[in-house]
Amino acid sequence: MPKYVIEQDREGCTGCGVCASLCPDNWVMADDGLSDPVNSELEELGCNMDAAQSCPVLVIHIYELKDGEREQLI
Repeated sequence: MPKYVIEQDREGCTGCGVCASLCPDNWVMADDGLSDPVNSELEELGCNMDAAQSCPVLVIHIYELKDGEREQLI
């Protein structure tokens, strides 16, 4: 079971590429010019927190799973 879940409000994404630049292991730029997470369920956050915090339109949300509940980190 993953420890973290990433949700992206893709409709709000501007395609700036900051997430893909800061966290290329988990963020890619799709053919339509917007970003996509490679994995949305993770055991470790790694650089994903930096990607979420640096998003200029704040469309990346990270949740920690604890005791069957989701706690929003960002």
